[in-house]
Amino acid sequence: MYRLMHRCYFNRCYWIISAILVPVMSLAAQAPGGPSAMPVEAVPVHMENLVIEINAVGTLLANETVTIRPEDPGRIAVIQFNEGDGVSKGDVLVTLDDKEYRARLDESKASLKLQQLNYDRAKQLYEKKLSSQQDYDHEAALLEEARARLALNEEQLRKTVLRAPFSGVLGLRQVSPGDYVKEGDAIVDLTDLDSLKLDFQIPEIHLTELAVGQHLSLQVDAHPGDSFTGEVYAIAPRLDVTSRSVPVRARVANPDGRLRPGMFARVNLRIAEHDDALLVPEESIWPIGQDKFVYRVVDGKVTLTKVALGYRRKGEVEVLSGLTADDMVVTAGQMKIREGAAVTVINQPPATQQ
Repeated sequence: MYRLMHRCYFNRCYWIISAILVPVMSLAAQAPGGPSAMPVEAVPVHMENLVIEINAVGTLLANETVTIRPEDPGRIAVIQFNEGDGVSKGDVLVTLDDKEYRARLDESKASLKLQQLNYDRAKQLYEKKLSSQQDYDHEAALLEEARARLALNEEQLRKTVLRAPFSGVLGLRQVSPGDYVKEGDAIVDLTDLDSLKLDFQIPEIHLTELAVGQHLSLQVDAHPGDSFTGEVYAIAPRLDVTSRSVPVRARVANPDGRLRPGMFARVNLRIAEHDDALLVPEESIWPIGQDKFVYRVVDGKVTLTKVALGYRRKGEVEVLSGLTADDMVVTAGQMKIREGAAVTVINQPPATQQ
């Protein structure tokens, strides 16, 4: 019994001493000026030139393309091009047999000459009061009709020679010498490859950020690793009702002919460029209601600071107001701190020893 009472007395004394010593030891571990600093991670505000780009996909189109077709029927007399050749504006491509058209032209010339004589006689008679106004007007009308017929035949003869309407590259011909072609039959395609059009679409959320003159880069599968440049020159006034996106057209230089119409392109459209933009990690943003804040580290304590945000890019966000380039913001540990709390930046690199 004596041993049992002695053991109980000893255990009671132990717990009493522990209850006194633990708080005292805890107070001794704290900083003399108050509670211990909370460990957080923080980084300095990053400043750089910020380029904002939108990614899209598009299709390359020829700057100009046309299918050479005869306006009047005829038999092909001469083909004056090779498939795949480059030609200049005005070069002769195809000549049709013009014998019938020349005969019609000669006939109209003779008819005009005769009608001119009839008109001259009618005019002399009318001036001498030997014929009526009606006879004179009739001969004048016949003269104008003869002149119009001559002009028509001259135009038909001119159309027997098919020329390149612009400079470009010819495709594969669809006819052979001696073929009879009807009005509108396809002969060969002509494509201008010096520059190409690029059609792509941008989500309507970026409508107000689009502008003529914006620069872009693009990549195509045919030339992996290479990048080509272009510039927006037209924005459609209406949105695509199916995709709710804005059709955009750009011009892409193609002096070496490496790009071809029909290619699929991956587009990076530059919509903005901000010099000396202030950037912070996305994880440093602390939303409270509808507002956005960051915790700034100032002299070993944190200050909750409201910020206005701009563009975002992968992992970072632009800060328009509320911070300076000299600030440091907390990126981890926000749940453990409050306004004015003392903190220790645990990811800060050690000072270099002299």
